[in-house]
Amino acid sequence: MDIQEKLKILTESAKYDVACTSSGVDRKGKRGVVGSAVSGGICHSFTPDGRCISLLKLLLANSCTYDCQYCVNRRSNDTPRAAFTPKEVAELTLQFYRRNYIEGLFLSSAIIKDPDHTMELLIQTLKYVRTEYHFGGYIHVKAIPGADPALIWQLGHLADRMSVNIELPSETSLLAHAPGKTKSSILTPMAFVKDQMQQSKEELIHFRNAQAFVPAGQSTQLIIGATPESDSKIVHLAQGLYKGYAMRRVFYSAFIPTGNPLLPSTESPLLREHRLYQADWLLRFYGFTAGELFKDKDENLSLHLDPKCHWALKNLEFFPVEVNKADYDTLLRVPGIGQISARKIIAARRIGSLNFDNLKKMGIVLKRARLFITCNGKMMEKVPMYPEVLEMRLAENYVGGTFTQPNIFDAVPSAITIGNEPTRGIDNTTPLLPDLESTSSPLPLLPITE
Repeated sequence: MDIQEKLKILTESAKYDVACTSSGVDRKGKRGVVGSAVSGGICHSFTPDGRCISLLKLLLANSCTYDCQYCVNRRSNDTPRAAFTPKEVAELTLQFYRRNYIEGLFLSSAIIKDPDHTMELLIQTLKYVRTEYHFGGYIHVKAIPGADPALIWQLGHLADRMSVNIELPSETSLLAHAPGKTKSSILTPMAFVKDQMQQSKEELIHFRNAQAFVPAGQSTQLIIGATPESDSKIVHLAQGLYKGYAMRRVFYSAFIPTGNPLLPSTESPLLREHRLYQADWLLRFYGFTAGELFKDKDENLSLHLDPKCHWALKNLEFFPVEVNKADYDTLLRVPGIGQISARKIIAARRIGSLNFDNLKKMGIVLKRARLFITCNGKMMEKVPMYPEVLEMRLAENYVGGTFTQPNIFDAVPSAITIGNEPTRGIDNTTPLLPDLESTSSPLPLLPITE
């Protein structure tokens, strides 16, 4: 099998692993070394200076000794098999880099023979990349559950980021669908990586020539929808991983059917994956806890509203918030106000009192926030503070009793009636965009992004 055919098979096999979207490490280029690493992000991400950068994402091999039912590369699945040699991966990395296709490498592998043997091959590959080809760019590598800690230690000094995928949200599901893995075999290397990262930071402070261990931190991935665990179970697990294992990121991957009759035959909704990422963001940057997001025995996140709005409707006693008095943490709890907006408000009100016109001029998006804040004791709109009313106002569109995603070509929604009381709306059926065909000089249609 030639390199081109191997590349096609092993990049296709690697696409199901989503845990590779950012680097998290800054390392400038050095004399005699090819490449550098930028903390702004890798894998079709954008850096602060506007550059789009990417990485080569592939498996060393996809012939696996394990038979995890959710995995397309499982032993019992009839799929094309291929394997690179360590030197082939190193050569590919440098060739892609020199053609300006990539700025980094994401390397994983199926289990070849056993975890230790697979780890030895990964170490040999990265040694070729780092020492023989002098590649100084970003490298993200997967540690193999159950491997010897000494091998993880070696691999961690060659990579920028390391991840051990937990895959399924509970030990029960893991035992049922991944017979070759155990909870201990996954959490033990996570704990080892955490301890070595801390030790490495201390050594770098005291010893100039100390070598960094996984400087961009560790991450993991959870498959959503393959097993019956609720969103509450998943978010509580993620919270535990952030606190207990110094996890940099937890990634969520909507389940894609693999042809196994023991698992669901339909894909998990991408909207559910999206809601989990939103909840994860609230845990990491907004001071929320998993318990707050699942109040009153809620087991799953709302698909109609984002988690922050859903929390606000469950905790209306905190609202409305006065923007001229609320502290930073309180402002972060307001739907529609993020970290940048909260800092702008704190800075601007030192000069004078703020009103809604001031907020608009500052670039604060009031689409949702206007329902939950006051300026000098006054609300922008006099909306009854009832969950049902606010939920209607927060919904992008409400048609036939179900929430739907709005379309830019749809008519402006008319007033909505709840019970016997109409809410404020616009009684207008004029399209949001003009009829381009009727204009004398049609405008070019541009791609629409949300």
